[in-house]
Formats: sequence, structure tokens, C-alpha cells
Amino acid sequence: MSDGSSSEELAAILRAEIAAFAPGDRLPSSRDLTKRHAVGPATVARAIALLAAEGTVVTRPGSGTYVAARRPQANTRPADTSWQAVALAGRHFDPGTLDTPRVTDGLIVMSGGYLHESLQPTKALSAALARAARRPDAWRRAPAAGLAPLRTIFARSAGSGVSPRDVLVTSGGQAALSMVFRAIAAPGGPVLVESPTYPGALAAARAAGLQPVPVPTDDDGIRPDLLADAFEMTKARLLYCQPTFHNPTGALLPPGRRRQIVDIARAAGAFLIEDDFARHLGHGRPVPPPLIADDSDGTVLYVTSLTKPASPSLRIGAVIARGPVMRRLQGMRLVDDFFIARPFQEAAIELLSTPAWDRHLRALSAALHERCTTLATALARQIPDWTITRIPQGGLHLWVRLPPGHTDTAADAARAQGVAVESGDRFFPAEPSGAHLRLSFAATADLAELTEGVRGLAAAADDLDHRR
Repeated sequence: MSDGSSSEELAAILRAEIAAFAPGDRLPSSRDLTKRHAVGPATVARAIALLAAEGTVVTRPGSGTYVAARRPQANTRPADTSWQAVALAGRHFDPGTLDTPRVTDGLIVMSGGYLHESLQPTKALSAALARAARRPDAWRRAPAAGLAPLRTIFARSAGSGVSPRDVLVTSGGQAALSMVFRAIAAPGGPVLVESPTYPGALAAARAAGLQPVPVPTDDDGIRPDLLADAFEMTKARLLYCQPTFHNPTGALLPPGRRRQIVDIARAAGAFLIEDDFARHLGHGRPVPPPLIADDSDGTVLYVTSLTKPASPSLRIGAVIARGPVMRRLQGMRLVDDFFIARPFQEAAIELLSTPAWDRHLRALSAALHERCTTLATALARQIPDWTITRIPQGGLHLWVRLPPGHTDTAADAARAQGVAVESGDRFFPAEPSGAHLRLSFAATADLAELTEGVRGLAAAADDLDHRR
């Protein structure tokens, strides 16, 4: 069994065996189960915990695990939920391109937006969480805006002109985007977005009742001339963009254009949401300061997160804003969830305040650069017909343009060859500009698996060519 799903598999096996047991019968010891099923002690413990939670077994510390006197009975009659079609009428939400995990067992994973476990600072995270748990006030209620030391850290990383009072701690970047979209624009209104762009932002905007309006990009990112036209045409009051290592293209807005898009948004009387998810994902070169660092009048709403450089389960991020909009965001915080769990905030402070974090970022930068180079080199050698739009200076992905005639079936063809990748269509708010794939070089276990993945993609490319 693989460790990822082995606890659920073991629980299913034990559940079937327990069906033949009598109430009160003792299960084999954890040591016996470990040997019999060739799994680790932690897997056995999780499986037993699952069975205990559902009421199938009862654990008695120091004695063992026993079959429960009353076991849950399966309900064989299917539920009739047809009435909900009427109750839900009038508030339709289609998540569309929302990033939902797909089963990737047995596949080489070159999809998704997070680091492989081998690149995550697991030991530093565990140590930080342990230290945070030992704090005497670890379980006290946290301030609605977030713990002061954490707000100070986020403010310092955003630029010298940002104050801790401008920071609102959130449960990750996605929650921050959802909050900002709901706070700023009225349902039914437009929001300007780069095309292509991050699917999670499109989903959050649509969930808030907004209509994403695409603004085309070029090699340097969003086009200022078309952005000004879009503001004039739509009268939008909100722009979402990723100026630093754009997802999915990897583009980095040049200095002149960075200033220009802020000026265009300000002239339109609009807010600019700066999604700075990749600030700590550079490949060794200096990373330009955030747009908010030079914004003195509250045009820029800055969103950042620790999930990308650390772990998807470290759901800690922040929104940085100035003026009345921050009071509105703080009000939404009180309505949504009151505050972010203090233990995770404390753990984030512990992590970011130690030399281990700086060591992790340096090692991560080198690893991402090596992986990006390896993937780009292998693609150019084995699939020369696929065009890498740019070699990014940061981020986790390569954006690949497929030859004319290819369609979104390329991702399915890759999956048939044992490789999971992202179809480019899901990154466009409207009609795609062509067939693309987003390939992650951070999701595989190592360079060898990454290279093997390219071989699978080459086989998929040959299959697509034969179909044409």
C-alpha cells in the first residue's frame, strides 16, 4: 500500500473483517496489524482512528481495540434530494475551472500548484508547530486582524511604506481573494483579469457574482493599452493581476509597465488586486518589489500567502490595504470567521523568525531553478514542436503552446501515458488563444521522475500527431 491512501484502505479491510466478529471481540494488536498488512504504525493508528470515529470499534488505552457493541448500519435507501433543485433556484454558481484535486495514483504528477513534499520544509514546520503549541497563550482568542508579530512580518516583506496596521491575516491566499472580491464589487459587476490567469481567481470572482472580463497579455504580461480600453468600455472598478511570476505564463512585468498599470487603475478610480503568491519562489535573481511598495493612495490591494513556499496545509496569508476598504475587509472577517486560528499563526511566526526559513528559501530557489532548466531542456530535445513561451525567472510552471491543430485533448493524451498535466483551456476567462498546457516542475519527487514525465509527454505528442 502507498502511504497516501493506505489508512483508508486498511480501514476498509478491517471493516470487512470486523463484520464477522461479535460485539466486544478484541482486534489484533497494532503490532500484529503492522506485520500482517505491511504498513507502518502510523497507518494502523489512523485506520483505527477512522473506525473509532464511525463507531465501529472502541479503543481502551492500555487494553486494546474492541468491536463496538452497536455498529453503524449502512443506509441502503438512496436519499431523495430532488427538492433541492427548487430550493436552490435563483442563485446559480458554476465553479467552472475551480482547481479540484484529481486522482493521480500511479501517475507522474506535473499538475497542481504546490511543492512536492520533498521540497517542503517539513522538519522546520513540525518544529515551529511544536514550539507554538508550548506557548502558554497558544489557545487564546487571536485578534481579528491577526497577531501583531505576524502582521509586522507581512508588512516588512511588502515594503517600507507598509505598516502592520495595514495588514489583515487570512487563512491563505484563496480565502483572501474571495474576501476581496466580495468586499469590493457588487454582484453582476465586471472584474478585469489577465488572459490567461489563475483559475482559482476566476472561480472566486464568479462565486461573488462578478463577471470576469479578459485583458490580453504579451511577453511582458498584461497589455497597458488594452487595459485602459477595458476600463473605459466596462467601467470596471476592479482589476486582478499577478505582476510577479504570473500563473500560468511565468511573466514578470517590467518596471515601466508595473508603474503604468497602477496609474491606469488609479485614473479609472479602480482597485488593483496584486496577487503576489510567488514572491518566495524566485530562481535566484533579484525579485522586484511589490506594486504596493510604491502605492501611496490605496489603489493596490495586496494578497500574499505562505502556502506556496511552505506547505498547502499552512493556510496563512494576508491582505494589505489602506483606507476605508480595510475597515470593510475587517468587517467581513468578523462576519466570516471572527479570526484565524491562533496556533497556526503562532506556528507561522515561529517558522518565519528562524534561520531555518532563510535556509529553506535558498535551497528552494536553487532546486526550482534546476528543475525548471531540466524540464525546459528535456522538452526542447524530445518535443521540439511544443513551444515554451518563456523560461521564467520564478514560479513553479512552464507554459507550453501546442502546435496548430492540437486541442484540449492533449492533457487526456498525457494522462493515458501516465502523466498528469493541466489543460490550458481552464486558465482562460473566455475563449482560449490557442492550445496550451501548464507543466509543473515542482510537483514531481525528483529530477529523474521529471525526466520520465517528459518521456511520457513525448509519447502523448506522438499519439496526437498520428490523430491529425
